[in-house]
Amino acid sequence: MGSTSDYENGAEKAVLCSKEDELEQSRVNLMRSIVEAKDSSAKATDDATLRRFLRARDLNVEKASELFLKYLKWKRAFVPLGYIPESEVSNELRKNKIFIQGLDKQRRPIGVILAARHNAFDRDLEEFKRLVVYGFDKICACMTREQEKFVILADLEGWGYKNTDIRAYLMILEIMQDCYPERLGKLFMIHVPYLFWAAWKMVYPFIDKVTKKKIVFVEDKHLKETLLNDIDESQLPEIFGGKLRLVPAQDCVVPN
Repeated sequence: MGSTSDYENGAEKAVLCSKEDELEQSRVNLMRSIVEAKDSSAKATDDATLRRFLRARDLNVEKASELFLKYLKWKRAFVPLGYIPESEVSNELRKNKIFIQGLDKQRRPIGVILAARHNAFDRDLEEFKRLVVYGFDKICACMTREQEKFVILADLEGWGYKNTDIRAYLMILEIMQDCYPERLGKLFMIHVPYLFWAAWKMVYPFIDKVTKKKIVFVEDKHLKETLLNDIDESQLPEIFGGKLRLVPAQDCVVPN
């Protein structure tokens, strides 16, 4: 049996969490009144989405509202159908750069990026931008109801000069942080070559402080054991020592 002090500490934590939840919900409500007054389409947005934008701005209602309104405007312009048709990213999909399969131990869907398949000298930036949105939407659609985040395994094996694409990297970062806030659970950087660090130094200043904490650089000699801390072997892709085959994003079946 636990001691009286353990019980009291647990009760205090429960009360504190309850108060924090109430505070957050009150700010969600305030944010809703602001964004709905400025854009009626915001009425179709659930509290969970507003909460993610709010958390991305440290519960600052004004900043979160500004970010969310910017997102709505962007989505109407860039994703007018509400989704990216595969016909609009066909060239990029044929390169099989992104894969979606399995769940980690927190039941977050797992995405895999084979970075060496991206050629900076053989890409249309606008189509690549659509691919990024297509990929984010697809992996978010694979989430279970109780989960809001995904995990990415970025494999840089074979990455070199032709794959260096700072404009594309900054674009991915901007889309993820501004349009899919609080969606990234963890990003594992795998097989990172020495050459990559020069590109990383250029991108790093643009990564927000919350996202930085979610990035893990994995040592090659500890690759499998590091990934197994978060992902069961049955859900880990074969290329990383697991048992699950890679599934191209376009072939991933979204659960009902």
